[in-house]
Amino acid sequence: MADNEFPDLARSTRDQILDEALRCFAERGYEGTSLNDIAAGVGIRRPSLLHHFPSKEALYGDVFERLLSEWLERLELAIASPAYGWDKAELVLRAGLDLFADTPDYVRIMRREALDGGVHLGIDLSGVLRPLFDGAASYLDAQMDAGVFHRHDSRHLLITGYGAILSYFSDAPFIDGLFDDNAMTRTNVERHREHVISFFKAALLK
Repeated sequence: MADNEFPDLARSTRDQILDEALRCFAERGYEGTSLNDIAAGVGIRRPSLLHHFPSKEALYGDVFERLLSEWLERLELAIASPAYGWDKAELVLRAGLDLFADTPDYVRIMRREALDGGVHLGIDLSGVLRPLFDGAASYLDAQMDAGVFHRHDSRHLLITGYGAILSYFSDAPFIDGLFDDNAMTRTNVERHREHVISFFKAALLK
């Protein structure tokens, strides 16, 4: 049977490979995923996949680059807003929460890479994200100095926000058991999003 190399109406073969690779890497990790697994999930053969991506390392790098690009794009739009004080903080929180609610596999692969120290990417992940982290801390400090926000350790506050946003999506199967319900239903995700936003609003605003 010939490989199905024709793009579907919505996604090119390359995009379908990236979508399936994201799912596999998020579910099984880098070591637990093979190119054969990804090719089978798309409905093509390994040589056809290698036509688009020369190696597993290259494919993983492109998956992660797409993740970071989309995340940074949403954050930059929120940061560029003329909003001030809590309104800007809320925009940034919602940008992260909405992205991960739309694509929870992003969270799982981000968590795996953070735990592995970026070894599969060959980059310092914390170094890549450090400018955003420093910028957010500076913004919070400035708002605290101006008396708009309650005084907190801005860097630890950001780490708290990072955990609150990511852990719900990465640990969803565990949370299912605590809720006796599917944590990833639209209703439960929206409830968690609004809880996180309300929590930080109460913590920050005077």
